[in-house]
Amino acid sequence: GSAGYDHKKMGITARGAWEAVKRHFREIDIDIQKTPFSVAGVGDMSGDVFGNGMLLSEKIRLVAAFDHRDIFIDPAPDAATSFAECQRMFNLARSSWQDYDRSLISRGGGIFPRNAKEIPLSPEMQGMLELTGATATPQEIMHAILKMPVDLMWFGGIGTYIRASSETDADAGDRANDAIRVTGQDLRCKVIGEGANLGATQRGRIEADRAGVRLNTDAIDNSAGVNSSDVEVNIKIALSKPMTDGRLTLATRNPLLASMTDEVARLVLRNNYLQSLAVSLTQHRGVADVADEKRLMRALEAAGRLDRKVEFLPEDIALNSLEREGRGLSRPELSVLLAYAKLAFHDDVLASDVPDDPYFALELRRYFPDGVRVGYPDAVESHRLRREIIATGLANAVINRTGPSVATRMAEDAGRPVADVARAYALTRDAFGVLDVNTAIDALDAVVGGPLQLELYAAVQHFTIDRMMWFMRHVDFAAGLSSLVERFKVGEGMSGDTEVIKHWMAKGAPEMISAQMGRLAALASAPDAVLVAEVAGADAASASLALTEMRDRLRASELKASAMGLVGSDSYERQALVRTGDNVDTALRLLTVDALKAGGVAAWSALHERQLVRARRMIDEMLTGPGSLAKLTMAADSLSELSRA
Repeated sequence: GSAGYDHKKMGITARGAWEAVKRHFREIDIDIQKTPFSVAGVGDMSGDVFGNGMLLSEKIRLVAAFDHRDIFIDPAPDAATSFAECQRMFNLARSSWQDYDRSLISRGGGIFPRNAKEIPLSPEMQGMLELTGATATPQEIMHAILKMPVDLMWFGGIGTYIRASSETDADAGDRANDAIRVTGQDLRCKVIGEGANLGATQRGRIEADRAGVRLNTDAIDNSAGVNSSDVEVNIKIALSKPMTDGRLTLATRNPLLASMTDEVARLVLRNNYLQSLAVSLTQHRGVADVADEKRLMRALEAAGRLDRKVEFLPEDIALNSLEREGRGLSRPELSVLLAYAKLAFHDDVLASDVPDDPYFALELRRYFPDGVRVGYPDAVESHRLRREIIATGLANAVINRTGPSVATRMAEDAGRPVADVARAYALTRDAFGVLDVNTAIDALDAVVGGPLQLELYAAVQHFTIDRMMWFMRHVDFAAGLSSLVERFKVGEGMSGDTEVIKHWMAKGAPEMISAQMGRLAALASAPDAVLVAEVAGADAASASLALTEMRDRLRASELKASAMGLVGSDSYERQALVRTGDNVDTALRLLTVDALKAGGVAAWSALHERQLVRARRMIDEMLTGPGSLAKLTMAADSLSELSRA
């Protein structure tokens, strides 16, 4: 353990929380690496989380902070001057706020001991803290700091400083800070970064979220430290094999560990980036996911995994109220649900034969830095926690990219085990190049507006979920993922959907990503074309063209778009909408197979003109005026009747 990764030197916990903070601001179109922003917080520059955090952007304007010893006030800091002094203090062994060069503090500020009886208030302090007296107690000043209208509140010190208005100070379980604690509705910061543990109670976080503050939970924000330790342990387990057989000695292993520090940090921070994105995407779906989130909670409760009261998750009555009000769960609630979903998914995958599929060796290799993965590939392949690492990687990938409730819904709706959801995800990701599209969207950080970037992610997520469900309903995974990826990877060279490309470019997306989104949309029908080609004995290109022609002739794309625009009143209606859409697709495949065997869509149409006119009339009626589930069902039935005829 003495030779490993020093979390403070890496700054890994603070850097992980900073990924979440950057996302919060990016989604409201503020780039905190380029735009000055105000910060208040708890901690000092000698602390791991606070100290490292205050050095992660040169645009920080640190206006106030306190720790267990002192209160720091700088009403109008110069960002560059403040950053340089904070850096000096961070490098100073066991520094405190008393070491800050007072000549650098702006007018009216200062450093004050917490054990003072009272502290004189300058006009600048009165204005910043909104305190009116000539003096105030240290407790009154710290209470005011927590309520300041700053851009970021950064928690890097021990203590619980926020509770809900419905809670008592005793509920917070931190008597030392009872006198300074505030409620979630008192907060006026834009963002909270909870780098320390238990900076707020869960009810306090939920109340803050409802009041408009952007925040997650401490478990989301400060997870990088724990993640880094996990990676370190698994690297050492892997390297024990070459050490045992003499290829590696302790004297050469330790420099190898040190050489991989930056890559370990990159791997860990990637998880923070994706996990905070997962919360944002689920929040973006909002009320549309509440019914499925209810299903997930019930499933977790039935399995003895979840106690909603313990985790402050809403009961069904409260969830029903949210649906009626058109609201979704708060970010702190979604953060908890995300964790439970990952744990459950991990265990389901681990109990299956998924980790034993050679295809998922890729997930294992992705976990390790190059020094291990490339230098000692046999040690990675034979890792004694191989199955657990693969299950963890898949749980992170699937839940981060699709949301906490999708896997449960998909398994139940398709009547298949949860483990097959992992297979469906990998098949969708790799057959359609979804990872490349998401990576291209990642590159748009601070290049396009935050809301537009989130829309792009959401569109890819919708595509991924939709195609995963298609594979869950139509594919037998017994053939093995390698052959299935090759079977359905038929879209190379396919041109993009021009309407989709125009749509994204009109919204301000760059041409390259718009083209990628258009191609992804065009690929949605590729699996149907594969099935048609296989049954009809045609090549995939001919099947795709025939399927497109049949779809246009029967206005099937408009029909499905109309179905997507409908919102079911409950989970059953939503399932009915999905199944009816599937019936449309099934009928189209059967009709296209029939057409190809008859010499083409035109020849087939001439043979079945009467039935075709009748079906088209029903679809035209469906698409005229407001849509409904009943109208959609009738239109789908007419296509099914046509396919049977």
